Order: sequence, then structure tokens, then C-alpha cells
Amino acid sequence: MRGRLAAGLLALVAFLILLPALVPTFYVQLTTEILVMAIFSVATNLLFGYGGMISFGQAAYYGIGAYTLALLVMSVGVPFVVGFVAAPLCAALFAAVVGFFCVRLTIIYFAMLTLGFAQLLYSIVFQWVSVTGGDDGLHGVPIPALFHDATAYYYFTLAMTIVGLGLMWRVVHSPFGYAIRAIRDNRERAEFNGIDVRRYQLLAFTIAGFFCGLAGALFVPVNKAVFPNLLFWSKSAEPLFAILLGGIHQFLGPAVGAAIFILLEQTTSKFWHVLGVKSVYWPIVMGSVILLLIFTLPRGLTGLLARRAAP
Repeated sequence: MRGRLAAGLLALVAFLILLPALVPTFYVQLTTEILVMAIFSVATNLLFGYGGMISFGQAAYYGIGAYTLALLVMSVGVPFVVGFVAAPLCAALFAAVVGFFCVRLTIIYFAMLTLGFAQLLYSIVFQWVSVTGGDDGLHGVPIPALFHDATAYYYFTLAMTIVGLGLMWRVVHSPFGYAIRAIRDNRERAEFNGIDVRRYQLLAFTIAGFFCGLAGALFVPVNKAVFPNLLFWSKSAEPLFAILLGGIHQFLGPAVGAAIFILLEQTTSKFWHVLGVKSVYWPIVMGSVILLLIFTLPRGLTGLLARRAAP
């Protein structure tokens, strides 16, 4: 089973490396968006799937990563690479501060507090016009000349995705990762066995914030702009939707779900555009798919494939 999985992953990586030579530039850019979404979704699943912590505010750290890079490059004038490195670190710092308060609560109260902090940060970004540009956001973020080429930036994003997913895989399969799962399965038993539940949850929250910030930083060169909506609650719903699509209990399930999510959104938009309908019906499609998943594929697509592949 592991041999087939390794062979499949190598084949996928080889395909992604050859992709720019096989498809038009539009699909290269679309795949870049999928890779960014994959990091965002897998990072969110570190909390949701492995830690049992439902956060409705992960967009805050995604947006902090994006705004940190944009502000450092545009307002402070630091080199792009410095801003890029600082982005996930700032997101992790904010996540540590927010997590300090959130991990003191459980289940629904935890979820609501993460949402509350995210909306607070969104309001600050939205109203601090002199710094963040307010509703208009920040446009024309300077990026290295190399990244003006869609293929070059695609390969950079692919490399960062492989590194990011590799690091998160190590986290999940480390003693820390098993401790987080033990807390998810039985908090009281974990405490009885000497695990400092709050400290482990706070660390998981911070790690997830770091990788969400990395995804946010990778988003900036795609549009060369950042907007307050990157921190809005609806953005936090996107990785949760991807997790449900791909599978909550499979490490790469959220990445698969991210690909389905982006392609479904793109297909839906094109379909209504062809019909000449101006209204956006994407939320209806998303809601319908969620209902279908709950009734037919509660473990997501990868969960179904794993069950069928099991001897």
C-alpha cells in the first residue's frame, strides 16, 4: 500500500513538473492557485482533522501573511525575500497571541472566539485606510522580475508547496503529532497521561498559523494585490470546504479537496458566464456539494479511495 502511494506521489510530482510544457499559461496560473489553496487547507486541517479544533478564523493568518509581505515591500522598502520570510513568521506570532486565549475554551466557544478575533483583525484592516488601503486594498505590489513569468512563479510555488507539505507531514507523524491526536480523541485521558493539553494545542495553533501565513504570502504575486476580504470569515470557510471535499482523516485529503474546490469554482463561473447570467450562484453550488458530501461521502474523496484500496 505504501509502495503504491509513494509511486503515485512521485508520478504526481513528475506530472506537475512537466505541466507548463503541456498546457496553456492559463492552466499554469490556475494550478498555482490550487497549490496555494492546498497549503492553506492542509494547514487548517492540522487543527481540524488532527487536533479536533474547529477554527473559523484561519483566514486571519492567511491575510496577515499577505499584508505583511505587501506592506514590508511597499511601505518599508525591504527586499521581497525578506518580506516573504517575515510573512509566515508574523502570522505565527499573531496565531500564538490569539491561540493563547482560544485554547482556554473548548468546542463551540473555541470556534466562536477564533471567528471573533478574525473579524476584529478584518475590521482593523478594513478601516485603517492610511496603512492598509481600506476597502481598496493595496495594488501594484512590487515582485521580483523573475516572478512576472507565470511558469517561473509556478515552479517557485510548487517547490514551496512540496517543502511546506513535507514539513507538515513531519509534524503530523512526530511525537507532537501523536500527542495532538491523543488530545483530539480523549482530552481527559491525555491530561491523565501527563500531556499539557493547552500547551500542545497552542503550539498546533501557532504552527497552523505559520503555514496559513505562508499560503497568504504565496498569494500576493498571483494578483500583485491584497484585499481585506482575505481576512473575512468566508475565506476561512474555503479550506474547511476543501477538507470536507478531500477527506479530513487523510493527510493529502485537503490538498485534493483544494484542487476540486478551485476547479469547481472555475467551472461554475464559466458555466454561468456562458449562459449570460450576471448573478453569482457559486454559494448555491457549494452548499449543494456540502449536503451531497454529508449524505454520500462523509469521509471525503480520499477517504472513499482509501477504504476501497484497503485489503
